[in-house]
Amino acid sequence: MANSAEAIVFGAIKALVGGRCFPDVAPAGTLRPYATYQAVGGQSPNYLSNTIALQNARMQVNVWADTRASATSVMQSVIASLTGGPVNATTIGAPVSTYEADTKLFGSREDFSIWFTP
Repeated sequence: MANSAEAIVFGAIKALVGGRCFPDVAPAGTLRPYATYQAVGGQSPNYLSNTIALQNARMQVNVWADTRASATSVMQSVIASLTGGPVNATTIGAPVSTYEADTKLFGSREDFSIWFTP
């Protein structure tokens, strides 16, 4: 399988949430805490001779939990996992807290810049 930002994020954080890590949205009824992720842009470097040796993705990771403390704690673990080796992502801003009234879930969201070789 080709290396992708999605695969990198999934591999780095799945253990932090008991494997409950999904692209875009989690299935209804998923146990908490869980994480979702999606590509939300990235830098577009110029390449010589149309060769793509390095790509960048801006990946947004969302953590959902039953309490604010749990969402914050898991997000801190996500940040440590993605910004440490071997991923070495860069955070873009600070985590954003949220609350979903319909589901009564507490969330934390963070964007990461990830450089990778496809």
